[in-house]
Amino acid sequence: MAGVEEAASSGSHLNGDLDPDDREEGAASTAEEAAKKKRRKKKKSKGVATDGDGDGDGATGKKKKKKKKKRGPKVQTDPPSVPICDLYPNGVFPKGQECEYPPTQDGRTAAWRTTSEEKKALDQASEEIWNDFREAAEAHRQVRKYVMSWIKPGMTMIEICEKLEDCSRKLIKENGLNAGLAFPTGCSLNNCAAHYTPNAGDTTVLQYDDICKIDFGTHISGRIIDCAFTVTFNPKYDTLLKAVKDATNTGIKCAGIDVRLCDVGEAIQEVMESYEVEIDGKTYQVKPIRNLNGHSIGPYRIHAGKTVPIVKGGEATRMEEGEVYAIETFGSTGKGVVHDDMECSHYMKNFDVGHVPIRLPRTKHLLNVINENFGTLAFCRRWLDRLGESKYLMALKNLCDLGIVDPYPPLCDIKGSYTAQFEHTILLRPTCKEVVSRGDDY
Repeated sequence: MAGVEEAASSGSHLNGDLDPDDREEGAASTAEEAAKKKRRKKKKSKGVATDGDGDGDGATGKKKKKKKKKRGPKVQTDPPSVPICDLYPNGVFPKGQECEYPPTQDGRTAAWRTTSEEKKALDQASEEIWNDFREAAEAHRQVRKYVMSWIKPGMTMIEICEKLEDCSRKLIKENGLNAGLAFPTGCSLNNCAAHYTPNAGDTTVLQYDDICKIDFGTHISGRIIDCAFTVTFNPKYDTLLKAVKDATNTGIKCAGIDVRLCDVGEAIQEVMESYEVEIDGKTYQVKPIRNLNGHSIGPYRIHAGKTVPIVKGGEATRMEEGEVYAIETFGSTGKGVVHDDMECSHYMKNFDVGHVPIRLPRTKHLLNVINENFGTLAFCRRWLDRLGESKYLMALKNLCDLGIVDPYPPLCDIKGSYTAQFEHTILLRPTCKEVVSRGDDY
């Protein structure tokens, strides 16, 4: 409007110096010029109106494309809540620690694998599989870092597990059987080495003098990361943790294509038993728990058939190219043997079970729930509660009795003993060995 007012004012000033006829012509000319300016102004304002940012073209009235602001990559929140897939929008996830395979028994190096075009092509052909493992591993790393920032004495074990699992579900972007938790959070205490997670109503509280094994898994498309660490608050356990961590790293170092599983176990035992620990004035030799093992991992199958012993004398079966393993070791100040103890919380559908006729409706219903939500992945009672299931214990027992579901009760050494665990998942890729779950922490 300012432009129109300016033209009218200018016209009235000129009219004062003209005769009446000229005034009429001048007035008509000025009016016509003012009308033209007005039309141009309208076009200009129309052009502006077409673009919310004022980028319209006044001369043509054409729309200009709104420039999209480039968004930077998302960053993780505190506490973590952004799914790993959103942090890496290109879909390529961080690799773990890549290692050369150990030399063969005749002393030949495995360095040729890293440069072989054939092995590179085989590696690339499985890149989608490795990438799924890496996504699950990155979720595991971020969750465990978060857990270490808040876990402390005085928390209930249920509180610890649920807080960990809530975060894990967000970061893995839980989606039915396509992505989620691979098995229940183990938080075994002291002489209990494995397979303890609290059931509803468990009031156990974490104490300053406890030694707690945190063992949890994540998966993408059934590609499982099985990784564990030990949490302590009292420094008297430091040497025990060091012994077990060293033994696990020894197992990882020895593992490789064509390596015999028994040789890995022998190396682990030698390192583990080289440590002595003093706890409360008593000295113990650290013992590997001989009836606990590492294991091969398959799609939707946490124990895929091969076991990696942590003592000498195991199977002479060899590791093979393309396999995935959980290398885990357990050290104890007790007898070095575990037995079933306490109330069962872990369960898993038998991977090889065929069709078994079921008569009871409640048992049929529970099996459908298990198939839909867990498939052949391990689960716990808390997860059934979370799905709204109730009064399912008899149906669960029926499934166990029929051999459709296997129970996995807590595994404990003698009372008064202390146990520790460290574990990583490794990929035996054609070109190299990748410790896919490795992090800055361990």
